[in-house]
Amino acid sequence: MKIAIANDLKRAVESLSQIVLSVPGHKICWVAQDGDEAIQKCAVDTPDLILMDMVMPRVDGVEATRRIMSESPCPILVVTPTVDGNAAKVFEAMGHGALDAINTPTMGTDPIAQSSRDALLKKIQMIRKLGKIAQKTPAEKPAGQIPPLIVIGASTGGPKALGEILSNLPAGLNAAIVIVQHVDEAFSAGLADWLGQQTSLRVRLASQGDRPKRGTVYVAGTRDHLVITSGHTFSYTQEPRSSNYRPSVDVFFESVAKHWPEKCVAVLLTGMGRDGAAGLDVLRRIGWHTIAQDKTTSIVYGMPKAAKELEAAAEILPIGQIAQAILRSLRKFSLGKGPYQIG
Repeated sequence: MKIAIANDLKRAVESLSQIVLSVPGHKICWVAQDGDEAIQKCAVDTPDLILMDMVMPRVDGVEATRRIMSESPCPILVVTPTVDGNAAKVFEAMGHGALDAINTPTMGTDPIAQSSRDALLKKIQMIRKLGKIAQKTPAEKPAGQIPPLIVIGASTGGPKALGEILSNLPAGLNAAIVIVQHVDEAFSAGLADWLGQQTSLRVRLASQGDRPKRGTVYVAGTRDHLVITSGHTFSYTQEPRSSNYRPSVDVFFESVAKHWPEKCVAVLLTGMGRDGAAGLDVLRRIGWHTIAQDKTTSIVYGMPKAAKELEAAAEILPIGQIAQAILRSLRKFSLGKGPYQIG
């Protein structure tokens, strides 16, 4: 695995190099001391993974991530002295396509230092598996046909939360929205009608073979699982039959991760159980911006809580702030991806 390091601190570069080279088959293909150098070197020699610091001279890690994902896309892992201390930059970088983030491993031979090194190697191994997905998807994109996609999962208390989000999104939203709400099939059409009264966007049930279109909200319409196919259309499937949740948010999110060629925004709202948390985690790890509703505003703090426990949500927000967070994320994606625009 060819791994590059973008970091201006000599000690950090030495530590990261030692950790990477401790695994047979890994090699350091280049080191950059600032974001501008990383952009230039990546264009000439695109690695299998970049270990990207956030705070560097001239061009920081956020801008470097944006430029690289636009010009020479490859998997990027944010490695910074403190993820919490650089949270804004970390989330912004992930919004531009960085797959994950981790604190810079500490030096030494004590158990804490060893644990931090093991954690980095585990992230690298995971990204090695996911990296092929991230690199294949741009080639699958039919030009001009793929809109930004906002995906939302909800259960108990979901209709009210969904109504609040949709009512605060503009009529000119240049993105498609897909909602998987746990509701009996007999009430799905009524839910779509009711949501349509809360928003200026068009709301309809997702039909077999439909392709998501900009400015339209789609609601899962049967007890079978809604999925996105390799042809970027909707389909319904009975599998997995063992799922306790029908339609399943996890099944839908995972199909989006597998087949939708552009990264955008995924939201998990109030609901009982754990459905959607694992799927949200998959999306976050391949570069989607992920949001979960907070405990205070959730009617049932089950699904969002599970997402929090998995660290699947880049943001945890009260329901009243989620619409604006979606719009902010769309604007950030638009900086690196031309089609991602609002209005």
